[in-house]
Amino acid sequence: MTRLEPGDPAPDFTLPDADGNDVTLSDLRGRTVIVYFYPAAMTPGCTTQACDFRDSLDALQAAGYVVLGVSPDKPAKLATFRERDHVTFPLLSDVSKQTLEAWGAYGEKTMYGKKVTGVIRSTFVVGEGGAIEVAQYNVRATGHVAKLRRELGLDAA
Repeated sequence: MTRLEPGDPAPDFTLPDADGNDVTLSDLRGRTVIVYFYPAAMTPGCTTQACDFRDSLDALQAAGYVVLGVSPDKPAKLATFRERDHVTFPLLSDVSKQTLEAWGAYGEKTMYGKKVTGVIRSTFVVGEGGAIEVAQYNVRATGHVAKLRRELGLDAA
């Protein structure tokens, strides 16, 4: 499994959002994009992380960031998650896991002391020109957004 590093070109993708509309990363060139990968909608950690991004969205957008969440969930489940938790940024579906793999966010990880294959909770910042500026793997769901905001020079909420 290859991991992305700052300076690497961000692998492009086109994925359906919760409504089935395609979102293409390269269409967002000229903007700074936070792409985060999470294991499963409506699980406790993923809900915490999504709600933290939701609650920070105004500050992130004011600083010029676009936020995209990606999981292997189907669009219908993402729509339920969006409605249930009032998620106000696009949630994208990567059922094939091809994008997850291209970004190094799917593979072997340790969970509860056992090696398993699955989604590696990861966050990336993609610069205006399409290169990776920040690559973080194995992030924690709780407190991650506040930490990211500090690292980006934004005040934590």
